[in-house]
Amino acid sequence: MRVVLHVCCGVCAAGAAERLIQEGHEVTGFFYNPNIHPFDEYEKRLEVARVSAKELAFPLEVPPYFPQEWFEVAGSLEIEPEGGARCEVCFRLRLAKTLRFTQEGGYDAFTTTLTIAPQKQAVVINRIGREMGGDKFLVRDFKKKDGFRRANELARKWGLYRQNYCGCLYSRRSEQ
Repeated sequence: MRVVLHVCCGVCAAGAAERLIQEGHEVTGFFYNPNIHPFDEYEKRLEVARVSAKELAFPLEVPPYFPQEWFEVAGSLEIEPEGGARCEVCFRLRLAKTLRFTQEGGYDAFTTTLTIAPQKQAVVINRIGREMGGDKFLVRDFKKKDGFRRANELARKWGLYRQNYCGCLYSRRSEQ
């Protein structure tokens, strides 16, 4: 099956893409993350995503970076706690764009690396993906079967940069 994998970062992409490839899917990465701030952080994560794509031999598509798209939907949710309504809005924004890319490119399905991180609720992400994409969304919890551990092994092996916050301006503040 031709699958679009929404990529939040290269570390997460390493574990998730490897699993999809092992399942026999043809993977195309889609790095759409207007939530990532500041721009130099966005560039670091994009470069790491490119390394993972090269190591695992899958193409990586990168639409233009327009952080105002994220601020339009999530900017008013600054006081929401990490994992709350702001995150759901952010997941919805990124998955909607991934779905459009999937449809326009004639791919069979889409999914996201977001479920590999232990801090992210796969149930919420998968619910949103199914609401939007129906059967085109591959429900996965990539952290299962040691997925997060495997992603970190590959990150160490390839010398990948690992971020210490989810990406958005507000999560960065809560980590400091």
